[in-house]
Amino acid sequence: MHFHDDSLFPENQEKLVIQAAPYGPEWLPGDADDLPLTMDEHVQAAVDCHNAGATVLHIHVRELDGKGSKRMSMFNELLGRLREAVPDMVLQIGGSISFAPEDEGSEAKWLSYDTRHLLADLTPAPDQVTIAINTSQMNIVEIMTDDDLEGTSIAKPEYYKAYRDMVVEAGPDFYLEHLKRLHANGIQPHFQLATLAQLETVERLVRAGIHTGPLVLNYVAIGGGFAGRHPADLIEFVRRTPDGAVLTIESSMRAVAPMNAIGIALGVHVRVGNEDNLWRRKGERMTTVEQVEQMVQISEALGRDIATGAEAKKIYKLGEYYSGADETLARLGMVPNRRPGRRGFMLRDV
Repeated sequence: MHFHDDSLFPENQEKLVIQAAPYGPEWLPGDADDLPLTMDEHVQAAVDCHNAGATVLHIHVRELDGKGSKRMSMFNELLGRLREAVPDMVLQIGGSISFAPEDEGSEAKWLSYDTRHLLADLTPAPDQVTIAINTSQMNIVEIMTDDDLEGTSIAKPEYYKAYRDMVVEAGPDFYLEHLKRLHANGIQPHFQLATLAQLETVERLVRAGIHTGPLVLNYVAIGGGFAGRHPADLIEFVRRTPDGAVLTIESSMRAVAPMNAIGIALGVHVRVGNEDNLWRRKGERMTTVEQVEQMVQISEALGRDIATGAEAKKIYKLGEYYSGADETLARLGMVPNRRPGRRGFMLRDV
């Protein structure tokens, strides 16, 4: 993204889109004060986040025994109820479905490619499904501290090891087919990116005409194979993101607020919720709604407005598709592909 002299003035920035992740698939009941269990509680969590200022809802579903649901029927039921309860929100399904281990000592793992592909057939269809690009380690506990995990199920050695050794399986066989299915069903892919290398893979998908739509990204700074918390890495990712993309910052635990504060100041968007963080400050718990309210306060203190649901959908360009690579590159503000025989650096066509 290119920054002009006036790019940090809030009146020149897009209104802030706050993404809420209130379903904490890695946690068990009792780990957080606001984990939903019943379907009514799932719906109420969405309503509460919306009322606090969130306009994008990152969705997982929990069974009554407290474990993450892998049943598509549960997702269908929740989506149907959310369309009624929070019609203004962008409904975004977490592409892992559930990565929580079945029992103590079991692996924490993403579900099979075939199972994840079923997300493209949900009814009613979500607005977005998150999609991982390239297989990588996802050791979510690497940069968590003992204080972060104190009193939670992940503090148990068996669960800790399960999450330490987790891997995201997302090779070309997966993402090429998944993008095809999402596009066929009018569902926007929301790319969850761990590194610049993954951003470059997505650019290649655009240049090859495989992804021909808006570019909606999360920069995932959770460590353990994903990006870390170094501000310079965050700035570089923002700098390398195309001008026409939508970028959201995602971090973990008590780094969520400072990383998001940088993102708000830079004019990009933010994600909060108990899936990412349980704490306000050391030893003080914080609910998802309180995290949303904190982002509203930070943004308003800087003079940046909060997007409504309708404005968030417009920013995300939901429902837009382009004719091919050339139009997609132009819409995203990227330089065109090299023409045969053309030398030197590329310029945007005029």
